[in-house]
This record gives sequence, C-alpha cells and structure tokens, in this order.
Amino acid sequence: MLPLQWFQIIALFALYVSGFSNATAEVPPFGAPRPIPHIALLLPINSPSLGSAAEAVHQGFMAAANVLHAGLPIRVYSDFDETHSVVDTYNTAVINGAVAVVGPLTRDKIRQLADEKNLPVPTLALNIIEGQAPPQMYFFGMAIEAEAQQVARLARKQNLQQAIVITTDDPLARRLQYSFEEQWTASGGSILREVDFTGDTSVFADITAPPGSMVFFATDAEKSRLIRPYLPNNLALYATSQIFTGNSDTLLNFDFDGIHFVDMPWLIQSDLPAVAAYPRANPPLSTDQERLYALGIDAYNLIEILLANQINTTLPLDGVTGQISLKGHTFDREATPSLFAQGHAQSADAPLAPAVPMFPGQFKNAADAASSVEAASSVGAGVETAPAVEAKP
Repeated sequence: MLPLQWFQIIALFALYVSGFSNATAEVPPFGAPRPIPHIALLLPINSPSLGSAAEAVHQGFMAAANVLHAGLPIRVYSDFDETHSVVDTYNTAVINGAVAVVGPLTRDKIRQLADEKNLPVPTLALNIIEGQAPPQMYFFGMAIEAEAQQVARLARKQNLQQAIVITTDDPLARRLQYSFEEQWTASGGSILREVDFTGDTSVFADITAPPGSMVFFATDAEKSRLIRPYLPNNLALYATSQIFTGNSDTLLNFDFDGIHFVDMPWLIQSDLPAVAAYPRANPPLSTDQERLYALGIDAYNLIEILLANQINTTLPLDGVTGQISLKGHTFDREATPSLFAQGHAQSADAPLAPAVPMFPGQFKNAADAASSVEAASSVGAGVETAPAVEAKP
C-alpha cells in the first residue's frame, strides 16, 4: 500500500495535469513515457559562468533531501541558456511529472517565469525580484541588500545615531550603500558623511569618532582591509557578509577585529542543532560556495513546506541561512549578528572564543611553544648585556 503522502502527491499531480491545458505546454503525445511525480531543479549546471554556483546549490539541496529522507525523486533540468527559454524547460518539467519546481538562479530567468500568468505547480525561485508574480511563485535568495538593511537596524538598536558610509564606484557597493542609507534614515538615523574610496587613504585623515557615530562598510573584504587602519579605534564599525571570507583566514580576521557584521548560521554557528543536522560538502567548498550550498539546504526545506501547504504552521523557520519568514511571496532571511574577535568570527552574543594564533602552525603544539619560550628565557638570562652608552654632551 502506498503511504498517504504518495496518494496526496498522485492526486495533486492529477489536478495539475487536468488544469495544465490552460498553460503554454503541450499535452504529451500518445505513447510517451508516463509522467513520474518529482521535484524539478532548474539549475544551469553546464554553464561556464554559473555552473559551479549551480552545482553548490544542487549539492546542498541533495544533502537536505538525503537527511530528511525525501519522498519524491529529484531531477535536474539544465538545458536552458541564452538561446533556450527557461519557460520551455519549466513546461517540459511539468509534462514529465514535476509537482514542484525550484529555480532558476538568475534574476533575468526568474523574470521570464514571473511574466507567465499561470505556473501550474509550486515554484521557488532562487533569487529575489520586484513586481507581481503568479500565485504559485515564491522567491528565496541571499540578497545582500537585505543584510545592509539588517545592519542598519542592528546599529540603531545600539543607540548609534550618525553614520559614515564608505563605498566605492562598484555597482554592488552602491546597492549596499543605498539599501543601508534607506533603512538607516527611515529608522531615525542621520548620514554624517559619505566617503567614496578610490584608493587614496588620505580621504580618511579627518574622520573622527563623535559620540553615537558608526561606520558602514559597503566595500568588499579586500578594500575594507585597506581602509580599516585609517579609522579611529573607538569608532563602531559595521559591514555585511561580504567582509567575511572564512575562519581559516586568520590574518584577515585579526585585521577586522571588533567589526560587527551579519552572516548565516551555516558559517557562524556550526554547533546549532539546525545546522549540525546536515553534512558538509566533500571536498570542502569556498566560503562563497558554502553559502550557496546552504541556500540549497534551505530551498529543499521550503519547497517541502510549500508542497505540504504548511506555511502557517512551520514559519518562521530556523534555517541554515538564517531565520526565515514569509512576506508576501518572498521568503525573508534574518542573518546572524556576528563579530570579529581575536582572529575569529563568531556570533555577537556568544562568549568570546579563545584567541586564534596569528600565524597558525608556527608551533606544532603547546609543549613546543612553551619550550621555545623557556629556551629563549634561559638564553636571555645567561647573556650579559652591554651597559648603556651615555650620550655625550
């Protein structure tokens, strides 16, 4: 006997097929293979530019499906590019039996789907766009502009009132600047100064730290590292996740000591039960790809919630990318407030972790370090120092 879940899936699929004559796809020809209910992943796995990102999402999605013992098979569709419409691929997936669709990744492909009036199955796009969308379409992504807005709210909660915004002419930096400033001013803060950094550090020479002031870095990790030494040490500093390249980059993390930022639990709170439940990628991924892997994990959980029609009872969800809630048709993600401390990035509300060696591997173990210090001390004790030479008048 089939489990109740499978009866529900088959009934759901029958409903979709019966209503699909109003959509743009054609009815399968007589004699074609019987459609098999499945979840379709629309990911550009074979794309030269997006293939590695798509594969990281795919790995995370499958990791979650394996942990949660998926009842539905998962099929990847990647045959869409600049010449092949993603709408055609979507329709093919539904004809083949897809009862839910996850993807695509890029905003232009998502816009193509959103322009369709009728999407017959629950669809979770893996990026966020503005404007109207079909009733069955939802959006989930890692929009870094939302992080800039969250940082603004966090800084205001700390009673900070004036912001110095450091940006560059890079399009992403501009988007972060505008998102932060919009939220900051809407919550009652004022903009003390905007600094366009072009490589000349003299622009920071007259920056001071008035009471209640802070700095927001709209810049990436590389440029933020150049800027940090030229700012007052008693100035509150905030940034988004683009400043964090992983806890293996100890020297960079020491340079960022004291900077507040936001990032996902997957990278900051690996001991949380909701995070530890899922395996890490093997071989390990870069930090940016780890974020996409985590996106895949949460995407699987969300499409299962949509299929089961459990939005009202399951959200907010403690996901590996953050706490997830639904606003309209967009799944919002609240990242973890974090802090650089002693060469390590951690949750801002956690006890300070032990200091990380600035040069890992310098000593193989604590005993080696202690013996080296002891040897240096004994050498110093047995050497007579030359008397200080008095300066002659």
